[in-house]
Amino acid sequence: MTLKVLIADDEPLAREGIQILLQQEQDIIITDQCANGSDAIRSILATRPDLVFLDIKMPRVSGFDVISAIGPENMPPVIFLTAYDQHAVEAFKVHALDYLLKPLNAQRFRNSLNRAREEIHKNNLTLRTQQLRELLSNDKLSNRTAEERIIVRSAGHVYFLQPAQIYWIEADGDYVSIHVADRQHLVRDTMRRMEQRLATQGFKRIHRSSIVNLAYITELIATDSGDYQVLLTNGTTLKLSRTYRDELYAALNAIAP
Repeated sequence: MTLKVLIADDEPLAREGIQILLQQEQDIIITDQCANGSDAIRSILATRPDLVFLDIKMPRVSGFDVISAIGPENMPPVIFLTAYDQHAVEAFKVHALDYLLKPLNAQRFRNSLNRAREEIHKNNLTLRTQQLRELLSNDKLSNRTAEERIIVRSAGHVYFLQPAQIYWIEADGDYVSIHVADRQHLVRDTMRRMEQRLATQGFKRIHRSSIVNLAYITELIATDSGDYQVLLTNGTTLKLSRTYRDELYAALNAIAP
């Protein structure tokens, strides 16, 4: 059985080292080598490799971002690469995911590759999906950046949204609709989780079905019934629920000049 392998690492020497080790294996074909996470996403979707060597700390789009963009259920088996990151290594061990410390050790590399062959042969997609999902939900890893990006897959594209780009979010059945300046993105997620993820980024729940970016609120408009509507800078008008009114007032007062 020939295995198609993709290498994703922003360090040229690391990619070269893995390439040299893989070239000693008769059943390996290297389909691509990627120097950043964005290229890795595109290549994984295009070439569907059997195995990915994935650096966790690449600039802008990390290894974890790659998995989120592809989706744990669609991600091929992964051997993670790291220059010792304590939190990541602990998470890999807890979730039984394989990793290699840089600089690479040839024997450790061969052992990992042999385990990957066994996993690919077993083709236990359910277990692999669960392991990756649990890894992505690890608190120590999910808080690895001050500003967490929202990853959206839509019509063959992968968008990395910064919180500052988002005007508001609304509930849409089992999905949430994320509104940015020129479009909206439908994401399979919950309002509760979105509220938790964006709580430190200047967002507030104003209704059971809507969350807003405080930076885009321009006015609160009183209605004849005594309720209020929230007007955003792009002209959107949203209902302010009495349940969340006091919290919104407090948040707006806290950021007032």
